[in-house]
Amino acid sequence: MQLTSIAAIYVLFWTLSLFLVLPWGVRTSEEEGGKPEPGHADSAPHSFSFGRIALRTTIVATVLFGLFYANYLYGWIGIDSLDWSR
Repeated sequence: MQLTSIAAIYVLFWTLSLFLVLPWGVRTSEEEGGKPEPGHADSAPHSFSFGRIALRTTIVATVLFGLFYANYLYGWIGIDSLDWSR
């Protein structure tokens, strides 16, 4: 597998992981004991830390990509394994 392919697939895993990680630990202003700012939705997060989200996303994406790449190298699950019509 070429390095550019590895980088592109990792970016896809990172983007997918971002959407998986975003709802983790979200607390609204009401849950924090305050009132939402005027104009904000009641469900809006009280605070947002992109650094923390990016770190969690990177960890999840690295683990998932590691499993993907290990499967690519060792062939644990292949097309033949997914053919259920046999």
